[in-house]
Amino acid sequence: MTEQMVNRNGVELCTESFGNPADPAILLIMGAQASLVWWEEPFCQRLADAGRFVIRYDNRDVGRSTTFELGNPGYTFEDMADDAIHILDAYKIERAHIVGMSMGGIITQIIALRHPERVRTIGLLATSNFAPDLPPMEEKIVQFFSNVEELDWEKEQDVIDFSVAKWKVLVGSRHPLDEQRTYELATAEVKRSRKMANINNHALIPGSEPYLARTAEIAVPALVIHGTEDPIIPYPHGVALARTIPGASLVTLEGTGHELPQGDWDVIIGAILQHTQEGGGTAKQAASIRKR
Repeated sequence: MTEQMVNRNGVELCTESFGNPADPAILLIMGAQASLVWWEEPFCQRLADAGRFVIRYDNRDVGRSTTFELGNPGYTFEDMADDAIHILDAYKIERAHIVGMSMGGIITQIIALRHPERVRTIGLLATSNFAPDLPPMEEKIVQFFSNVEELDWEKEQDVIDFSVAKWKVLVGSRHPLDEQRTYELATAEVKRSRKMANINNHALIPGSEPYLARTAEIAVPALVIHGTEDPIIPYPHGVALARTIPGASLVTLEGTGHELPQGDWDVIIGAILQHTQEGGGTAKQAASIRKR
């Protein structure tokens, strides 16, 4: 693993890479309020060991990347999509496979529409285009985050405990939460963060709606992966997304929530590798793969 800070017009983006730069590149984009640590090192290394050059990075306002005014970030989803392209430029990568989870999947869709010439394929995990007829998040999520204003972001232990509690709410029934591993990742996230409170800026980012209304125009091969017990972005969102993007493939994770549990890595990594193989990622792929 190698770290590289990418500077874009005064905005620093912390990136880490795995594998051989000569291999096909996969850029991993994590979701809202989450730093690169949640693309776990062994997950990234398995992709690299299979012949991919893997880059993970901290979005703005998380991890070691630049933070902005709390409550008034002043940037848009377009800026975040362009950040990804600047990272590719810094690594001298002409075209990459882009894989995004949750908010990272929103950014990935925008990249596919805004910069299609830089994209080989896209992978969309636990995300949506948020069409108006799709179901809302579960009430337990609303209730959990209603208490976030009471959190003292200056107290590291409280923030770590909050993160672990959040993942307990997000998991599905198939894979019990590895609390020790989650605690370790949450601790690592807090220790390397410039300012943890700034993760809340992600709820204020504008600019996605015009692009999400155009997902049917995405013209690069797309892979959609979604859990049937996702409480934030319910499973019908993934089904609808796969139907909306021409030729997209759908991988269904039975009993999985809004998470990347190790118990699903064989399926997820296998699907990503198949989708990103040379000559792969086409509409000729199976339209749906269901995890048993």
